[in-house]
Amino acid sequence: MQLHPQMKAILEQAAASGARPFHSMTPAEARQGIAALLEPFNSAPEKVAKSERRTIPGPGGQIPVQIYTPEGKAPFGVLVYFHGGGWTIGTIESWDTFCRSLCNASGCVTVSVDYRLAPEHKFPAGPEDCYAATKWAAENAASIGGDPARIAVGGDSAGGNLAAAVALMARDRSGPKIAFQLLIYPATDASLDTPSQTQFQDDGYILSKKDMVWFWGHYLNGDKDKSNPYACPAEAGNLHGLPQALVVTAGFDPLRDEGETYAARLQEAGVKAKCIRYEGVTHGFVLMASVLDEARRAIADMGAALKQAVGR
Repeated sequence: MQLHPQMKAILEQAAASGARPFHSMTPAEARQGIAALLEPFNSAPEKVAKSERRTIPGPGGQIPVQIYTPEGKAPFGVLVYFHGGGWTIGTIESWDTFCRSLCNASGCVTVSVDYRLAPEHKFPAGPEDCYAATKWAAENAASIGGDPARIAVGGDSAGGNLAAAVALMARDRSGPKIAFQLLIYPATDASLDTPSQTQFQDDGYILSKKDMVWFWGHYLNGDKDKSNPYACPAEAGNLHGLPQALVVTAGFDPLRDEGETYAARLQEAGVKAKCIRYEGVTHGFVLMASVLDEARRAIADMGAALKQAVGR
């Protein structure tokens, strides 16, 4: 298994710039660090038909969202999207370029959610915000050009965790009805005991096991939360009745194995689930489409899956 040459160049450039591992920083420093890390990839965002900032009601106050509308004639499918960043860092601004690309590739109205972050707001603040935003999107789909019968949730990394949690919450709480879940290298298991967690326990590949210990430590209230499926979807005893899924993983990623195991468990539970591993790339690769061929391929694949599931 070898790094893609473009990916290798990205890692070398990050190292040369003095990028520090997340676990060596405070949350405030890490928030600046992720913005700096992503900035080179956000220089040429795609145009969409409309991009609008709104606030919507949430359990802890107003939730900012960015709503992207594709070209074409409404109603569209709706994708409610949760950014990554270990529940601790990341903003909808830093994910703007990616969400625009995914909006265009999928033909979905894309609602990017600025959920509350840890450690200021620990579990379950994040998933409750994301569930509230998904309910809002379903109840107000027509007002944003969407079809309430064609709702998808998605996210990358911690956002993939949140998307999986929202799918579980919607099933357990009898709504809203979700048709599809897009889980991009999702964090599903706080035990951190998979072969890929061991393989990538040290720094050098964007994300390490040491970083995940740091992120989980900020997010959870203690060990008791590790058994809660809305915090760790791998703990869900029953995956029956969940929406169909596409799970995306990266070859050089500590989260690789837990994402693939979750996809296999969905399949075993009778859920239509597909898993695609992109070899030669690291965690975070889908955000690098401006310089990485595999990211562009993944966005096209994800867009096609969304079109098939919630398109016209």
